[in-house]
Amino acid sequence: MPLIVRDHTWTQNQNTVYISLPLKGVKTANVHVICTDEYLKVSFPPFLFEVFLFGPINEEKSEARIGNGVAVFTLQKRRDELWEQLFTNIDKQKQIREQAILKVQEKEAEQSKAKAARIQQEKKYALETMMKLENEERGRIQKMKDEECARATAELDFWRETQRKTAEENENQQKTRGTGTHDNQPVYQKTERVNAPPAVTLMHNTGDTTSGQRSRKQKPKDLPAPRSAGCIQISFTPRVFPTALRESRVPEEEEWLKKQAEARRAVDTDLAELDDLREEERNPDWLKEKGDKLFMAGNYQAAVNAYNLAIKLNRKIPALFSNRAACHLKLRNLHKAIEDSSQALELLKPAVAANAPARLKAHVRRGTAFCELELYVEGLQDYQAALEIDPHNAALRADTDKIREVIQGTT
Repeated sequence: MPLIVRDHTWTQNQNTVYISLPLKGVKTANVHVICTDEYLKVSFPPFLFEVFLFGPINEEKSEARIGNGVAVFTLQKRRDELWEQLFTNIDKQKQIREQAILKVQEKEAEQSKAKAARIQQEKKYALETMMKLENEERGRIQKMKDEECARATAELDFWRETQRKTAEENENQQKTRGTGTHDNQPVYQKTERVNAPPAVTLMHNTGDTTSGQRSRKQKPKDLPAPRSAGCIQISFTPRVFPTALRESRVPEEEEWLKKQAEARRAVDTDLAELDDLREEERNPDWLKEKGDKLFMAGNYQAAVNAYNLAIKLNRKIPALFSNRAACHLKLRNLHKAIEDSSQALELLKPAVAANAPARLKAHVRRGTAFCELELYVEGLQDYQAALEIDPHNAALRADTDKIREVIQGTT
């Protein structure tokens, strides 16, 4: 049962009423005020002040100042007149009280909706701004690529033109040399015909065999014909995974491929958050790349928001949960990091060679979160599981040994 406060004071003029209420040592944070055009209630447990006003007031223009152990209310009258008293004696007090409480609740609900709408608008504006900056950055990079491509094309055209001119010059020089040799050849043959008979007669008379040997040397040899070309057709067993068929587990791999195909098809585009987004922005893969870029830039909370929207679109992509777990580790949300890593490991079943790197990351991130929470035994289990996937990782083995030493030292 609250204690009714009666030691208040009030004054008035033609258009304003002033009420001063002592708070009796109660903290300002514990004071709750309900005010309508006919009703004023101040609750500061265990005390209660309630008044049914003599005349109507303008609650929008009225104000309250609470501090220094007193609450001062400035109430604006709707009509310029002097009240005979502060209270009014009516029989509908209960009804007025209920209407006032209902009106205040409706007002608070409207304010809450307005606040939620404002927050949603701010998020939308932030996302649009981020996308605009990203599009500008993408356009700048594309412009640089186009300029570089144009420059490389110009250099290539210049090089081709230079090569063409050089080839033409070489061809003209060869034609010029060929013409000069052809002009001198008849004179050389004529001289040879004049001097040839005596030389041949002299060599024949002396019995010299140099001419016969020279003829045998110049005789072309009979070479075998070149081998004929051919093609050999080699066929391999079609494989999606890099391991050989004899080393693979076919049922587990087929199950993993089936889960991956279902994950690519399971996209939920009927979300209210997608109404204001473009078509390409509703792609989980695009949102994942966006979250990865934000993570690399150190904006971990924005990366979490991108992963959240991607997960709402498709909850069957393990990389989204694993990457969001990395963000939670950076933000020190360790329990959330454990949950996301566990969800990623659940989606990475069955364990095959294709998802080994992803399983290693998930185990390391969950183990790190466990160790940050000083749950070293659970963390060691995850690190050992990661070490079984990559037994040659020296850094991973060193971290596992450190955790094992901590456990041995604490027990």
